[in-house]
Amino acid sequence: MMASSSSNLICLPLDRYLEKFELARRRLIVKHRVARALRKAEKAFRKANPTYADTLRLDHIRRIDYTVLDKENHIYLDYASSGIHSESQLQRHFELLRSNVFGNPHSINPTSSAITKLDEQARARVLSFFRADPSEYIVIFTINTSNALKLIGEAYPFTEGGELLLLNDNQPPVIGLRDFARRRGAAVSYLPVKQPELRCDDDAVKSALKRKESIDEIPVRLFAFPAQSNFTGVQHPLEWIAEAQEQGWHVLLDADNYTPTNILDLSRWHPDFVSVSFYKMFGHPSSVGAVLARREAFAKLGRPWFAGGTVWGSSVQANGHMLLGDNEGFEDGTINFLSLPAIRIGLNHIAGIGMEAIHTRVSCLTNWLLKELSGLTHTNGEPLVVIYGPYTSDLPRGGIIALNFVDMKGCLVDEDLVARRAAARNITLHVGSALQPNTETSGAVECDSPDAIQKVPGENRERKKTTERRRESETSFNEVGLPTGGFIRISLGLASNFSDAFEFVQFASTFLDTIPIDDARTA
Repeated sequence: MMASSSSNLICLPLDRYLEKFELARRRLIVKHRVARALRKAEKAFRKANPTYADTLRLDHIRRIDYTVLDKENHIYLDYASSGIHSESQLQRHFELLRSNVFGNPHSINPTSSAITKLDEQARARVLSFFRADPSEYIVIFTINTSNALKLIGEAYPFTEGGELLLLNDNQPPVIGLRDFARRRGAAVSYLPVKQPELRCDDDAVKSALKRKESIDEIPVRLFAFPAQSNFTGVQHPLEWIAEAQEQGWHVLLDADNYTPTNILDLSRWHPDFVSVSFYKMFGHPSSVGAVLARREAFAKLGRPWFAGGTVWGSSVQANGHMLLGDNEGFEDGTINFLSLPAIRIGLNHIAGIGMEAIHTRVSCLTNWLLKELSGLTHTNGEPLVVIYGPYTSDLPRGGIIALNFVDMKGCLVDEDLVARRAAARNITLHVGSALQPNTETSGAVECDSPDAIQKVPGENRERKKTTERRRESETSFNEVGLPTGGFIRISLGLASNFSDAFEFVQFASTFLDTIPIDDARTA
């Protein structure tokens, strides 16, 4: 009996060891197969995209300046939310802070003068990067893009008879301008996007912009649109800027998601206001945005209040104040002055790489992803992926792809489930709920009936709960005919490479021929 017991004790660890060995062997085989598939796919990709060769320097930059990505085997696909900072940016910025003493720029002393000089250099670099004439444009630093848009909305002289024209494709802080317009009696209009590309009809835009008044003096009107959609990646025509201005409109260009991978040339295009996000361009700093304002349009803005740092002085007795000129009157309180040098460093970093190379790389990778994802189908013929917006780059589009996975029964796969499974593979992507008028699921539906879901009780309950929660929160939108729902968004940027795109397609393929079960919730 003792011998038998001893034998069992010896054999059990050996069995476990053999199981682990076999598992490791299988993983190694799979790893080698994937590596071979990656090499084969990249070879075919480069052959089909000869211009990609002009961007290979970016692979070297990634290896030496974005080392954490490959060191941690991280697939970063959320550049529309935030860019990634390079190691050299941080080193230059921290070295500047380490070797100098900087003080509040609102004073007159050596440390204040030192930071004021860097402030002026940062503004000058922003203007030169966007090829903006300093005699035409000024730079107003803000906390972020949302704050930049709010600054314009609250200061713009909306009046009765005036108008705010928006695209359905605008991001929320731009749509939020309507509250400022309505409070002052201005009309608010929307230009819809149309299937299948989710672009605005050019004739509809021209018709909406057409001057209706016959008198010379017309109320102020503001047209706000994104250079690039942060949902579909659609790039809207910058020609609209001049067309609108010829009809007496001011133009607010939301360049938030455009400037990270495209050249915005303000010597060619002359929007009255441009909002930009620096952390989306180069990752660091994350606490500074900007408005580039044409001086002529800027002169029409009127601040509804004042704060420290924005006035020459204020008087309680006289019940008055005097704003400082130009940008100083619009930068409330003390700006994040220690971050301003990082803007110049970041813009120099981008310029050193070359925006043309970044744009070419992102375009090539996006085209490949669109083709591969749209070609994935279940064995029963059902498409795996629904893409919202352009499937090709025949017309201008950026490196943003909005999509959903669809199971074998034609039901949308819960985007939160996708996010958790992506996280388990170290993939960063974006999921959320989108109010996107005219965005439809091309036959895919949210399935909440027991007959339409795999017979797994836990999964049934969780999917039903998810659907019920979403419907409760979206009832008011559905009642007015605006379809809503969850979505998955992937986006490419400066440090993206073919391996990132390939890994996402491999991840997407794991949903083929399945009705996914959320193991984390049903276990």
